[in-house]
Amino acid sequence: MKLYAPWEKAFKKVSTPFEHFIHAQTTTGKILMFMTVLALILANTPLTENYEQLFHTKIDFNVGSWKLSYSLHYWINDGLMTLFFFIIGLEIKREILVGELSNIKVAILPILAAIGGMLFPALIYLGINVNEIGAGGWGIPMATDIAFAISILVLLGKRVSTALVTFLVALAIVDDLGAVLVIAIFYTDQIHMVPLALSGVTFLILVIFNRFGIHMILPYFIVGSFMWFFVLESGVHATIAGVIAAMTIPSKPKQTSLNLSKDTKKLLDKYDTYPIYENHTLHEEQKSILTNIQDRINAVRSPAARLEHDLHLPVALIVIPLFALANAGIAIDFNSTGSVIIEPVSMGIIFGLILGKVIGIFGVSWLAIKLKIAKLPDQSSMSQIFGVALLGGIGFTMSIFIADLAFLNTPDLIFQAKIGILSASLFAGLFGFLWLKYVAQK
Repeated sequence: MKLYAPWEKAFKKVSTPFEHFIHAQTTTGKILMFMTVLALILANTPLTENYEQLFHTKIDFNVGSWKLSYSLHYWINDGLMTLFFFIIGLEIKREILVGELSNIKVAILPILAAIGGMLFPALIYLGINVNEIGAGGWGIPMATDIAFAISILVLLGKRVSTALVTFLVALAIVDDLGAVLVIAIFYTDQIHMVPLALSGVTFLILVIFNRFGIHMILPYFIVGSFMWFFVLESGVHATIAGVIAAMTIPSKPKQTSLNLSKDTKKLLDKYDTYPIYENHTLHEEQKSILTNIQDRINAVRSPAARLEHDLHLPVALIVIPLFALANAGIAIDFNSTGSVIIEPVSMGIIFGLILGKVIGIFGVSWLAIKLKIAKLPDQSSMSQIFGVALLGGIGFTMSIFIADLAFLNTPDLIFQAKIGILSASLFAGLFGFLWLKYVAQK
């Protein structure tokens, strides 16, 4: 009689890399929602003081005279979130090389929609905040939270086509690239040239590793860690190092898969020649054979593919939840929420994420299809594109991240921004789901 863990059946299904990606984003979305609610509860109960003290705790790293001393909140936002941006970099690279963005005929619609979905929210925000103290937050409503948006789309099941999910994924990947560029170019206050030059040297070393065909992960990790430190010291936001490092990870496998099946069968035949012990322990030669098989499997998978697959789970289960817990805790005074939500910063974000995303994503898509520059995704309708445009207004993770950069040392504006982000994301997610489920034509 065989005993299986409850989740083992799920592993019997062979999933494509795209299905793994969707599953990872859906898992992230669910955990993100839970941690957001938990952060709000902690920030609005007698535990709020402990909550704030926890993330203001200093964590120091000392090596001789060299010292890094930052709060836990800083280490999460500038340290752990580098892994999140590293994953984004790997996803962007994959999409450009072999994904939806590799075929310009297929990619043109999500690319144009993403550009519209970044441009119009920023313009609407600036229109509301012109000559206001919060005008610098124009980048906040540009971002779409891919995990939340895909989670809602997946909940709809067969009501939406695979092509529509792919459209949203490609759109969100381009959106992430835009957000990364905005952070690197516009939200860097002061640049120190020596550390920046040293970060450039480390980048060249990583490129050399790639060109010389080094497929071991460790050298990239060591040099990438130095790059992160130099970028941090340069004044450019440290998480950008994650995206840059991802671009240097080899996307070609060490060996071709031509003889993998034949060689694996030979090794398995050899494995079966050894007797089965009563306690089911393996012969030393069998252990060697299994290691050999594992090495051959790894050799036909590129380092980029392995890292993207292996890091998705820890990023989904640790990095993003910690970011949400550290940043979503807003002490809400319901007596003053009405006055906060009508502040220019909050209104700019709300109208930017909802109205701006709809005009940008749906409007640009409609125009591109009417002008025959692009075509509608298979088995989809313009009504469903409108629903996806609403979901594009969920700007949680990246929007909060940009808000912290835009309004550094201005807690009042950060509070207004987070109220706007949470309000807009809740509205966009709810109405996007209801539109696609009950209104949109398949």
